[in-house]
Amino acid sequence: MARVALAIRGGMKDTASARITRASGTNFYYAFRILPEMQRRAIFSLYSFCRVVDDCVDEEGGEGEAGLRRWMEEVQRCYAGQPETELGKDLAEAVARFPIPRACFEDIVEGCRMDVAIRRYPTFADLRVYCERVASAVGLASIEIFGYTNPQTRRYAVELGVALQLTNILRDIGADAARGRLYVPLDELHHFRVEEEQIFGALDGGHNAQLRLLLGYQAERARQQYEQAEALLPPEDRRSMLSAKMMAAVYREILDELVRRGFPIAGPRLRLSTARKAWIALRALALSRRPA
Repeated sequence: MARVALAIRGGMKDTASARITRASGTNFYYAFRILPEMQRRAIFSLYSFCRVVDDCVDEEGGEGEAGLRRWMEEVQRCYAGQPETELGKDLAEAVARFPIPRACFEDIVEGCRMDVAIRRYPTFADLRVYCERVASAVGLASIEIFGYTNPQTRRYAVELGVALQLTNILRDIGADAARGRLYVPLDELHHFRVEEEQIFGALDGGHNAQLRLLLGYQAERARQQYEQAEALLPPEDRRSMLSAKMMAAVYREILDELVRRGFPIAGPRLRLSTARKAWIALRALALSRRPA
């Protein structure tokens, strides 16, 4: 195990995107580390772009709309081979090496823009649009870096992205509520007889049976999304999607832990320990070597 862990932690050039990724403590870190260097550098730059545009709308003192516009302009310069920022230089290298559609970046930024403009979603169909922009678009960009042969793998990326984002939503209900945002469909609140105030009130630690039922329903939807994504992954692309499968394994563990803890809303965000994430990564590696 230690030998494989050392391989996962192998060194690489200390780029701006590598520093941002390391500092973020992302759950995806070990999934990124198994990639060959050129793919790793590209995925670090993609992740870092997502991180900085997300910070524009989530962090206190973020640049908001002005920051989103500025980073989208930098994307345009990256595709023209004329980046102006240190991160842009990493991203320009990535889009030059891999066929990442420009539309992926446009969707990611539009999803972040939704965080500013939209604070409630009437139905799951409305929420799914948001999930596809902020997460599935990242997946569609990522698989161009990982490499694939069957076009159906794009459907896998879309559905896995939705699953990951639904897990994020459940994990971050408290943090989002503190910003006045609610990513649980309003028609489902009504169905389970839960008022918005019950969710915002749970920031003080209060839960009730109906709220737990509502959140359990959201968790089951996320679990079904993971299963749907896995069923869509073509056999010929399973090896190249190992990093994606490791991401899914980590986030499924987070989802399971949220269920075990009864969907905590108050208190700090749920985090898995470094050792636990490393173990999940190693287990995914081991499973990938089993005969189909």
